[in-house]
Amino acid sequence: MALAPSELAIVPFVSVENMMRLVNSIGVGPMMAGICDYLDQDFRRWDSFDKTPRVASHSDVGVIELMPTSDGQHYGFKYVNGHPKNTKEGLQTVTAFGLLADVYTGYPILLTEMTVLTALRTAATSALATRTLAPKGAHTMAMIGSGAQSEFQALALQEICGINTVRLYDVDRRAMEKTAANLQGLIQVVLCDTPEQAIEGAQVITTCTADKQNATILTDNMVGAGVHINAIGGDCPGKTELHRDILHRSDVFVEYPPQTRIEGEIQQVDPDFPVTELWQVLTGRAAGRTNDRQITLFDGVGFAIEDFSALRYVNDKIQGTDFFQPLDMLAAPDDPRDLFGMVRRAGE
Repeated sequence: MALAPSELAIVPFVSVENMMRLVNSIGVGPMMAGICDYLDQDFRRWDSFDKTPRVASHSDVGVIELMPTSDGQHYGFKYVNGHPKNTKEGLQTVTAFGLLADVYTGYPILLTEMTVLTALRTAATSALATRTLAPKGAHTMAMIGSGAQSEFQALALQEICGINTVRLYDVDRRAMEKTAANLQGLIQVVLCDTPEQAIEGAQVITTCTADKQNATILTDNMVGAGVHINAIGGDCPGKTELHRDILHRSDVFVEYPPQTRIEGEIQQVDPDFPVTELWQVLTGRAAGRTNDRQITLFDGVGFAIEDFSALRYVNDKIQGTDFFQPLDMLAAPDDPRDLFGMVRRAGE
């Protein structure tokens, strides 16, 4: 039975409080595994989505972006900022919210916080790439950068890829100690004094630093044969983490090349530098890891379809729960042509 206009006008809103309730009711690891499954499903139907690089407004201190996509049935977008200087002011580097809508009516069906959800989907995407590309039997990861994303990355790779040890390095010792304290009892953590020490014995290397600059977190001589790298900190023009020579030694996998060539590690190389899209590996259209000595590199910058998958997951999971509040968001006059009359009668 079709819903009445007044019912369609009420949009479920998942606040930060309710998102945290949802996460804790499911479990952090299981929720990221669930999002990873939705990502896998949507990557395998990549051709069904509208795709465009995110719309970005850059400033000297950060960036504000809109990330839209649609599969023809639903439309989703995320508003997100990236301001590395914010942590020094006691603010989050990244904040976000998102919306999912019904294409047939154009009406929103979900509004949600996405600061927490973006952390979950970013880690789930890294885990999807790692599960697809990393060497078999990988059990140790090096985590370079101990910011807000580090715990999620470690737990996603534990839950989805079987990682049991994370070796941490950050220039800020307090950040490392924060991450180690948060992960205590969940996964084995080794604090390291240098990035070189962190990557010793690691089959998976994840870089996730915040500074908006062309940094060299990994130099060419630090990366040995056979490893998988998740380079996820370089996500806007002028912000990279790897020495360009590493790219030339690696097979590079990306989400959406037109966006990654502007924002990812491959902004350092020629426009025709060869890359493989991750969805092509998942669907068997392209090869992933082919030998034990191959270096695979996921140049992850985040793409709208990943947010769409996360929104779709949350929308499904809140059904029949109280993990949201109804939001009186859309006008619903009895006669859709009489919006003015509705406004006037409300004042009588």
